[in-house]
Amino acid sequence: MFVQIRDLQFQYKNSKSHTLRDIAVDINKGEIISILGKSGSGKSTLLRLIAGLETPQVGTMKIDGKQIFDSKTLLSPEKRGVGVVFQDYALFPHMTVAQNIKFGLRKMSRKQKQERLEEMLSLINLADYGQRYPYELSGGQQQRVALARALAPSPSLLLLDEPFSNLDVHLQEKIREELKDILKRAQITSILVTHDFNDAKAIADRILFIDEGQLVVKPCELVMS
Repeated sequence: MFVQIRDLQFQYKNSKSHTLRDIAVDINKGEIISILGKSGSGKSTLLRLIAGLETPQVGTMKIDGKQIFDSKTLLSPEKRGVGVVFQDYALFPHMTVAQNIKFGLRKMSRKQKQERLEEMLSLINLADYGQRYPYELSGGQQQRVALARALAPSPSLLLLDEPFSNLDVHLQEKIREELKDILKRAQITSILVTHDFNDAKAIADRILFIDEGQLVVKPCELVMS
């Protein structure tokens, strides 16, 4: 298994109960997984644990055979090989599209950075937009730039947190198709969290449901009610 999570538990410091309990999941290389659940179900917290932005109390996590967390191991976020696309995209407003995408590229020559930039701009179909600023882009274009920035360092795993929540409803169907196409062409293992079944169904190879901090096997309408 490319991603393997076992017995994961997490509780926020001032909380009286666990946010996540007994989380266990296996993900194949190249698979797009959606974690579907209502607000407060723990889905975004799970992404933060995988990214290393929060630390579980119990459990184990492996990515591409590398132990990233157990009772003796805690890899820092920058050593996990995980890319993240945040809900608000988190683009740097004072930087051009090109500068945003190249931001995470380290230990590369100037030529290598430029080649990677051109590859990413081609992948997201924005080859002529490198010198524009985020405020000059549509919501869908900003999302694609955020995706390119996350993919540019060649992460092992990509995490997407509610990637369509800032888009107008009439754009969502088109952007879903674009996003799935980009992820498949990039051949990257991905985990997307969402509260919208249509988002999950359109993009994911497999949908997992989370309810009150646990991954569950239930009909979708029971999970989302």
